[in-house]
Amino acid sequence: MSKTAFVFPGQGAQIVGMGKDALHIPEVKKLYDDADAAVGYSLSTIAFEGPEEALKSTANTQPALLTTSLAYLEAFRAAGGADLTPDYVAGHSLGEWTALAAAGALTPAEAARFVHMRGRYMEEAVPGGLGAMAAVLGAERDALRALCEAVTGEVGRVELANVNCPGQIVVSGSKEGVDAVVARGKEAGAKRVVPLEVSGPFHSSLMQPAAARLEDLLATVHIAAPAVPVVANVTAEPVSSPDDIRRLLVQQVCAPVLWEDSVQRLIALGVDTFVEFGPGSVLSGLIKKIDKTVRIVTVNGAEAAAAAVQALR
Repeated sequence: MSKTAFVFPGQGAQIVGMGKDALHIPEVKKLYDDADAAVGYSLSTIAFEGPEEALKSTANTQPALLTTSLAYLEAFRAAGGADLTPDYVAGHSLGEWTALAAAGALTPAEAARFVHMRGRYMEEAVPGGLGAMAAVLGAERDALRALCEAVTGEVGRVELANVNCPGQIVVSGSKEGVDAVVARGKEAGAKRVVPLEVSGPFHSSLMQPAAARLEDLLATVHIAAPAVPVVANVTAEPVSSPDDIRRLLVQQVCAPVLWEDSVQRLIALGVDTFVEFGPGSVLSGLIKKIDKTVRIVTVNGAEAAAAAVQALR
């Protein structure tokens, strides 16, 4: 039997103006109002009008992107898709929090508040300029891991951060370590290594201070059992227990995002349709590179939401 997964993007998918096209839907307006109240300032203004610099700040990006992805899910429901429920949900990094909110494990307002704090903790974990990330194109995972281990021993810490799809892996760590991988990428078979514009070495062990602060914060919140299983970034396995969800959200800050493995796991579980909710189509592109045979529906606006309902009928 055909199964569906709803998936949600992470940082990097944001764009000024996102979500504004769905604001005429009362549930969407409420989402943004609640998110503004949860973070204590007008997050919606930053999402709708910018400036881009403000939207790119991690502490703003994360709640703005989460709220926008949920806004497009609401637009999909309002367009007649309320009964089209997924068998699984998943998200890339920050998107895992969106997936948890979509599945009812956290309220959207709580999720916005937590990822705002998560973004702050991540920005504050490593002083500016000391950490870096780079996208490595064309290298095999094991060869790149071996290069990272060699560089860590010789120059400075660098680790696999995002295993996105075949031939696209992001590394993260100290500036010296990442610079060395940029210079020596060919040793791991890389065709190209592209430094990323980010404010810290996300999903590396250098994020340990952020993980510790997030653990303290998460101890104060009620996490409900999600309505459908969430495939976790850290394990690429479905998770439903609130205690496991809490533990994995803390680990996720320092651990690699196993996106390729997560998609493969969902396919092995019988998923043949992926619906991406959020601005852009980053995950749709990655999923296509992981498996060309699955069906991908992208909901990146209010009009796309109505089209998606038609397509899935």
